[in-house]
Amino acid sequence: MNERDALDIAQQAIWTIIVAAGPAVGAAMFVGIVIALLQALTQVQEMTLTFIPKIVVMLIVVAVTGSFMGAHIFAFTEVLYGRIERGF
Repeated sequence: MNERDALDIAQQAIWTIIVAAGPAVGAAMFVGIVIALLQALTQVQEMTLTFIPKIVVMLIVVAVTGSFMGAHIFAFTEVLYGRIERGF
């Protein structure tokens, strides 16, 4: 294994993490912005108000997109094991 192989694996791993975590993180950011806007409009400054909606939305998004995330992680794992088997 040379430097190019290591960088290629690292790049694929980072991209897999971004694609797999993207939907849940995006949904949490959207809910956080909406709650922050509502807090600013109503002047209710409760710090714990954002946690429950974010957790619920993230659980729903993970339940809906779980197979998509699992497929990407599985594809990366197959590529990585294939490279190990062939000796890079």
